[in-house]
Amino acid sequence: MLSKILISLFTITATFAGMTFASPAPKTDDTHIGTHAPAMAARDIDVAATSGKFTYYNQGLGACGQNYGDGDYVVALSHADFDLSTPNGNPNNNPLCGKRLRASYNGKSVEVTVVDRCVTCNSEDLDLSPAAFGALADLSVGVIQGTWDYI
Repeated sequence: MLSKILISLFTITATFAGMTFASPAPKTDDTHIGTHAPAMAARDIDVAATSGKFTYYNQGLGACGQNYGDGDYVVALSHADFDLSTPNGNPNNNPLCGKRLRASYNGKSVEVTVVDRCVTCNSEDLDLSPAAFGALADLSVGVIQGTWDYI
């Protein structure tokens, strides 16, 4: 009886020993999937030209923690876009602060620096300084539809 049990155990052990078990697939680097992942630094954002409404506003203390004047070439991103990159709720540390972008309208373009967030803008809209908006269109126009991209 003992020999039958040992033979059975040996047979079962030999059967399992001959089996091949698949190893897990190697992990892929998915840190650059998507262009608006919150944890991504501004330098990692690779966005093709984006279309949005451009408005302008009078400058002052921006969300990035610095004061700017109406003659500076600066921009506020929509809160929806800006807040995605704000670490721990502190906008002064947002990696988008200081990021440069090019805004274009009707064959004209202007380079501006991100310094603020716009709470009334929709995603992908820009709120420019009067000087930057004025380089694209007369201030009396008020709102224009343009394209922009990071540079």
